[in-house]
Amino acid sequence: MTPTDHTHHAPHPQTPHQRPGGDPSPGNSPGHSHGHSHGHSHSHGPATPVSSHLRKVIAAVLIPFTVAVVAGLIVLWPGGAPPHHHTGLGLDQQTESGRVVKIEEVDCAKVGAQPQQQSPSQQPGAPAPPQGPCQKATVEVTSGPDKGTTFTEIVQPSSSRHYDMSEKVVLAYAPKAPENLRYSVTDVDRTVPMALLAGIFALAVVVVGRLRGVFALVALVISFGILTLFILPAILQGSDPLLVAVIGGSAIMLIALYMCHGLNARTSVAVLGTMTSLLLIGLLGAAFTEWARLTGNTDDQTGLVHGLYPQIEIRGLLLAGIIIGSLGVLDDVTVTQTSAVWELKEADPSANWRKLYGSAMRIGRDHIASVVNTLVMAYAGASLPLLLLFSIADSGVSTVATSEIVAEEIVRTLVGSIGLVASVPVTTALAALVAGADRHNPGKGKAGAKGGRRRRAK
Repeated sequence: MTPTDHTHHAPHPQTPHQRPGGDPSPGNSPGHSHGHSHGHSHSHGPATPVSSHLRKVIAAVLIPFTVAVVAGLIVLWPGGAPPHHHTGLGLDQQTESGRVVKIEEVDCAKVGAQPQQQSPSQQPGAPAPPQGPCQKATVEVTSGPDKGTTFTEIVQPSSSRHYDMSEKVVLAYAPKAPENLRYSVTDVDRTVPMALLAGIFALAVVVVGRLRGVFALVALVISFGILTLFILPAILQGSDPLLVAVIGGSAIMLIALYMCHGLNARTSVAVLGTMTSLLLIGLLGAAFTEWARLTGNTDDQTGLVHGLYPQIEIRGLLLAGIIIGSLGVLDDVTVTQTSAVWELKEADPSANWRKLYGSAMRIGRDHIASVVNTLVMAYAGASLPLLLLFSIADSGVSTVATSEIVAEEIVRTLVGSIGLVASVPVTTALAALVAGADRHNPGKGKAGAKGGRRRRAK
């Protein structure tokens, strides 16, 4: 039994002993689990029979595709990120661990942190003087060559970050700087809360998803491994970002879908739908990033990456991000639509592909509406500070939308959304053709033979 054999249906009017031919359902025999009833006339979704011809067609497409993905992984495998000298800028700096060992309140004026004397009324837009004393934190270095040494950090009352006793922090380490300027606090250590949140997430997935949840977590770990061990280092080594994203994303898709949903025709149809949609996203992304003259170099981090590794093609990096970002939602849409077709076929075994397509598309239209709204709101939420800046500047809507930093995200969102919308009819049509192809196979009064065929088709 594959991980997909999980959906329960309402009982059919016939009892196991009323089936044509008098063949009782083995699913109700002693020692036979309910999940194994998928091999018979009233089976679970994954057991919908697929003709030998269609299985060969699916295999003829997916086997060469899988071989090509594996070959691409082997040829482009980077063997780790290339080394470089740290610039000390942004995220590209050496770090060590630290811990706050002492906190005291001091007069801001005595430690040279006195703010400007002008009042806000005299200087419109100037920051208001801080209210209250400054915080003087003594920080101990807990890793690296200077472990055990301490330094102080002065925190003004208006600062967004204040320290607590024994709080763990991340230190920026500049080995060539003078000794008194060698360390500074760059962030707080969030290892414990992040690890706890990840544990709660994993527990929730396993409790609700059970075995399938376990498979989903394993697939997630593998996907993250492909991202960090192949996609990112290969791009840093100078490989074409778009090609790397296509190969890495395809590997993630194959592993995640088959591991979570089983090696069967239903999952294969979802894979085909996802492949087709990714191809459309790649073509549209390439066309519109070129036409809109998007460079992909719109923030400090991208500029830093390009400065450290000039061989990276930044526009290709933008396209790679569009493909990888669309992959997760595409998987959800294609699997949902394929499952809908399989369940409709299970409810009405005599349905042809036109009826299956029409019924499943009614489900798909609801899915399209919710997914598109989700994508737009997700972007708006992630870019809220940027949108606030444009609002403060009182820029027109057209000016904001056509500026590169916003246009890049609009192209990313709309191209991905077009691919998602297209994936619904494409995947539904493929699933309806595959699931509806067996409508002439079942024969009246031949339930036993039909059950045998379904077991072989599975």
